[in-house]
Formats: sequence, structure tokens, C-alpha cells
Amino acid sequence: MNRFEKFIGLKGEAKVKFAGGEFQVVVPGDFVRCAVTGKQIPLTELRYWNVSLQEAYATPDAALQRHLEMRAVGSDNSA
Repeated sequence: MNRFEKFIGLKGEAKVKFAGGEFQVVVPGDFVRCAVTGKQIPLTELRYWNVSLQEAYATPDAALQRHLEMRAVGSDNSA
């Protein structure tokens, strides 16, 4: 954490547990990272995730890409 983060409220990366239709914040933070792109996803904008893989995705395209990758290796864990 840099010296300014405590003044502007940035908490960093959150840790979450994904469930069907909801998620639970385990470690507080402002964002999670997309498992495909590495892009920061603010928790208020988090819409796409995979429960089986416990991964977040920034866009529907990223979720589809991961689904196709998992299908290609014979491990279809889509939710």
C-alpha cells in the first residue's frame, strides 16, 4: 500500500468465494482480477464468474474463452 491509498479508500484486491448467483467477500478489497485477461474488475461491476473454477471474468467473452479452453482439455467445469 502506498501512503495515499489510506486517504482515498483503495483497499486493493479482494478475495471472494463464488456461488450460484452470488459471491461472498472473504478478504475485503475493491476489485478482483479477471482469470483470463488479468484486468481489474471492481466488485460493483462483477457480473461473470465460474463457481467450479472459482474464477472471475471481466466480460462474457472472457468467460466464453475460459469455457472453450477447459472444454478443449476435457475438463468442462462450467457453471
